[in-house]
Amino acid sequence: MMEKEICYSDLLLLTNDLEENIQQLMDHGADKIELLMDGDRWDEMEQLFSILAPKLKQYPVGYTIHPPAWDTNLTSENKAIRNASFSEYKKAIEFAGMIHASHVVIHPGFCFSSVFNRELAKHRAAEAIQQLCKVAKPLNVKLAVENVGYNGSSLFTQEEFTSFLDSIDETAGYLLDVGHAYLNNWDIPDVIKSTKGRLLAVHLHDNTGVGDDHLPIGKGTIKWKNIYVALSKFAPDCQLILEYAPGTPLEMLREGKELLKKELQLIEGGIVG
Repeated sequence: MMEKEICYSDLLLLTNDLEENIQQLMDHGADKIELLMDGDRWDEMEQLFSILAPKLKQYPVGYTIHPPAWDTNLTSENKAIRNASFSEYKKAIEFAGMIHASHVVIHPGFCFSSVFNRELAKHRAAEAIQQLCKVAKPLNVKLAVENVGYNGSSLFTQEEFTSFLDSIDETAGYLLDVGHAYLNNWDIPDVIKSTKGRLLAVHLHDNTGVGDDHLPIGKGTIKWKNIYVALSKFAPDCQLILEYAPGTPLEMLREGKELLKKELQLIEGGIVG
């Protein structure tokens, strides 16, 4: 049986030194690392990339890229913010190409008030992602479109999300964030089934159904067993990414990795508890 590759997000080490973060995550068992490009260490992106890329490629680990998550919104009601967000995503894709990252996470946007036109926001999201596909495709980088937003700020219902990419270039696939889906009362195994074939990655973290806590697996109220079964059955090749909150002990990543491997091996072996 092939060993399942587990990716660690560096969210839990946010704002710390990037190379030290990589080393610490590798020391705790990372097979791949998702680099979150937020914080002042990323302020000089254009100058940083050419220096950083050769260094990162020397580490015996793979990468995925998460563009800035705070303050960006591809579907903002403010045109300047939409344009700035697109520019930051474009830079992230170009950097991903430089370090041979397998995908770049794309937040399609948020709708923060009911007075705004959600259909217009979806149209803006589709248009922006189509344009980003043109940047990513020649670089051999996939775009992983994530379900974001809760408490009414999500652009999509479950059904809208799982059909959103139907008319968008195959360079884009889905990233299912389990925590966000749970907060929106989505049927998570059904999302996995509905996006099979285009599900590139899954962000794995827990919460109690109230806030986006990014707790370690098992520390909230998400029912994981059926999620593991659906992943094994419908998305055996998708990238599993542990995305835990800043300040979470690093050892929780190793424990999460071992838990995932154990649960998936039991299911593949026909032993489901």
